[in-house]
Amino acid sequence: MISNKKYSRSKRKNLLRSSSVKIQKRIIRAILIMGAVALLIIFFFGDHGLYQLYTLKTERAQIQKQINSLREEKIALESEKTKLKSDYKYIEELAREKYRMAKKGEKVFKVIEEKKLN
Repeated sequence: MISNKKYSRSKRKNLLRSSSVKIQKRIIRAILIMGAVALLIIFFFGDHGLYQLYTLKTERAQIQKQINSLREEKIALESEKTKLKSDYKYIEELAREKYRMAKKGEKVFKVIEEKKLN
C-alpha cells in the first residue's frame, strides 16, 4: 500500500504539472494573440498607420490642386498686369466695359434685361 500511495502522489504531481503547463501555454498563447491584435490595430490606425497615410495622401492631392490653380491664377494676373502696363487697346476696352467710359461724341447705353414672370 505504501507503494500505491507514492505512485498516486507522483501521479498527482505529474497531473498538476501537466495541467499547470497547459495553463501556462494557454496564457502565453492569449498574450501573444492579444499582442498581435494590438500590433495590427497600431499598424492600421496608429499615428503612422495606413489610415493616417491614406488621409495624408488625399490631403496632399487637394493641396496640390490648390497650388496648381493658384499658379494658373498667378500667370493670368501677371499677363493682365503686363497688358495694363503696355497694351493701350486693352486699357481702352477695359475702361469702356467696366467703367462705362466713352470717347468724346460717343453715347453709352445700358441694356437692362427683362425679368421673366413664371
